[in-house]
Amino acid sequence: VQLVESGGGLVQPGGSLRLSCAASGFTFSASAMSWARQAPGKGLEWVSGIYSDGSTYYADSMKGRFTISRDNAKNTVYLQMNSLKPEDTAVYYCVIWYGSSSYPNNFGSWGQGTQVTVSS
Repeated sequence: VQLVESGGGLVQPGGSLRLSCAASGFTFSASAMSWARQAPGKGLEWVSGIYSDGSTYYADSMKGRFTISRDNAKNTVYLQMNSLKPEDTAVYYCVIWYGSSSYPNNFGSWGQGTQVTVSS
C-alpha cells in the first residue's frame, strides 16, 4: 500500500489549497478514504471521509469549508480547503478509512503527510 500526499504549502488566512493523495497497492475504488490532520503539539484529528459510493462526511469544524472527493480512474482522493484559518495549520494525512461519521477514528494505512501552514 502506498499513499502519497501533495498540495500542501503556505497560504494566507482566507485562502484555499487543494490536497491530493495518489493511492496504489490496494483496490482503491472499493476503499473508503479519509483525511486526518495533526497540528503542532496536538493529537490526531479526523477531517473528512469518503466512502466507495462517494458519500462524504466531515468533522463539524470543516463543514462548509472543506470538500473531499475522489477520482477512481486516477486512484486519487482530494481535499479542497477553502476559507482557511490559522488553526487549520497542521500536517494533513491521507488514510484508508475503516470508520464512520459517528466513530471516525479507525484508520488503516497512512501516507507521509503534507504540511499546510495558514499564516499572514
